[in-house]
Formats: sequence, structure tokens, C-alpha cells
Amino acid sequence: MAQQAYMTETDNGGSGPEHRGTRLRRLLDRLAGPWRGDPRIWRRGLFVAACAVLLALVMVLHSRIPNTIGNLGSLTETFLPWLGLLVPVLLVLALVRRSATALIAVVLPSVVWLNLFGGQLSDKTATGGDLTVVTHNVNADNPDPAGTARDVAASGADVLALEELTPAEVPTYEKALASTYRYHSVQGTVGVWSKYPLTGVRDVDIDLGWTRAMRATVTAPSGQLAVYIAHLPSVRVKMEAGFTARQRDRSADYLGEAIADEPLKNVVLLGDLNGTMNDRALNAVTSQMRSTQGAAGSGFGFSWPASFPMARIDQIMVRGLKPESSWTLPRTGSDHLPVAARVRVTTSGS
Repeated sequence: MAQQAYMTETDNGGSGPEHRGTRLRRLLDRLAGPWRGDPRIWRRGLFVAACAVLLALVMVLHSRIPNTIGNLGSLTETFLPWLGLLVPVLLVLALVRRSATALIAVVLPSVVWLNLFGGQLSDKTATGGDLTVVTHNVNADNPDPAGTARDVAASGADVLALEELTPAEVPTYEKALASTYRYHSVQGTVGVWSKYPLTGVRDVDIDLGWTRAMRATVTAPSGQLAVYIAHLPSVRVKMEAGFTARQRDRSADYLGEAIADEPLKNVVLLGDLNGTMNDRALNAVTSQMRSTQGAAGSGFGFSWPASFPMARIDQIMVRGLKPESSWTLPRTGSDHLPVAARVRVTTSGS
């Protein structure tokens, strides 16, 4: 009798596995109710499914999108990570349309996006490193250059690169940074400040007619490294011309040649390249260097515009050095965020 009472109680209201399984089945049945027995479940939502497949193809074949018309390929690659925002939109549309075909199709761009950018969602930062480097486009119209200089100096950078310097404001930056950095050099609109001696300082020709790139040797306690600072030409999106970037692309080729000819084994590139690591137009540079953000950062590290960062066009790249960590710094008076990295000098000498 006791056994029968126990079994009856469990069947009617107990909390055993059988009861929980029944509740789960009821929930699934309720969710699947509108879909069950629907003869059009595979025929509806074909447009949404087609959009999902097209989105996946754009992400997979982004390098095949031609630049011959308005540099459309480079424009797509600049904002490529943001295409992932279309995936939840398509998912909602598939659910609203109650389309099994569309739901399955949405899996494709999801997998492609995770394959391309999933690694950047993880934190790859590590401790250690020999040298902290920072680069910042300070903006020629910066309303507070002295405050910007103090902010970037407070980052603890051993080597600091600044771009878009104006002749009128260079003395302001020099004065604000003098107590932190013993060595510095300004070439045209770019400059480097260092806690360690600088030698071999010269401008780098990037085919502009004026100086927006330079090179210097930094002799740090852990070894020598060549430091390149560059500010590639700006790009514009125009209705009549598309993504105008030919001058930037040509300058990137010149910069890539200069870095390829660099005799020192340890090289770091700091600057505003007006392009992302995905942009094939920067291949002359990106093919021979590693992004510190990609190798040792957390997240995408977007740096521009500072008010709502949408792209990482400010870059720290290395060759012969090991990135340990990479991050963005708080906003200054510029329209760009400063970016920083901690690197380990793995070898010394040329």
C-alpha cells in the first residue's frame, strides 16, 4: 500500500525526471505548435533564405569583390565585421515568417562570421613584455593638445607615436611631453617620443610630396628595433566616386617597400593607416607584419571615430617582435582613440 501511494504521488505531482521531461515536452510542443503540420513551412521565407546565402557569400568572397568600381571591395572590407549584425535581423525575419528554409539558411552566415571573427571575441592578452608602444592621431583641430599629450604620456608608453601634428602645435606637444620622454623627433606631420635613445632618424617617402611617415632606431634595454610612424592619406566615401582611396593605396605600397627593405629584424609600425587589416589595398604592409590587436588583443579594438568607434584604422603592427597585449586607451580631444600594445623583443640586432 505504501509503495502504491508513493507511485501515485510521483505520477500526479512529483518533481522526478519523468515529470520534468513532461513539462519540457509541453514547452516544446507549445513553441512548435504554430509550425507543426504547416505544409508551407519549407516554401515560405525564400527571399529571407536567399538574403542569408548572399550575406554568407559576401563574407566568404569579400576578397573577390572588385575595387574597379568605387573601391567597393575595400569599402566592404573596412566594415566587414559589422555585417554580422544582419544575422540576428535575418533570424527574426525567419521566425516571423515561420520558415524552416530561412532558419537553416541563416546558419550559413552565422558560421562564416564566427569563422572570420570569432577569435577576436576572446581575450588573448598576456602579461609580460619588454616595451609599451602607443600611437595616436591627435587631430589637427584638437582643442586641447596639451591635455591630449598628458593623457597619452600617462599610459606608460616607452615609445609614443603621434600623427597629424601641425607646426603651430608641435611646441605644445614637445613641452607637455618633455618631462616623460628624453628623446624625440618630428618629421613633417608625424613624430616619435621615446624614453630610449633614437638614431637613424629619417623621413620615409610614401609618394605624397610632403612628409607623413618616418623611421627611427630605438635602442631599448632589451635590444634595438626599427620604429616606423605613418599617416596614410585619408579616404572618402562619395556618391559619385564611391570609396576614393587610390592615393592611400599607392602610399601603402611605398610604405610596404620601405619596411621590406628595413635591415633590422625587429620592426614596429605605428600609425593611422586609414584602413583595416582586412583591406586588401594594404597588403603590401599587412602581408609582412602582425597586428598586435589580432594576435594579443581583446575584442576588435575599434579606434575611429572616437565618439562611436566602428573601425580599427589606427594600427600597431610588428615583425620579429612578440605581441603580449593590445588595447585602446580612453578618448582624448581627438576624433581617434589612442591604441597601445605591449611587445616582447625576441631578438636583438639586424
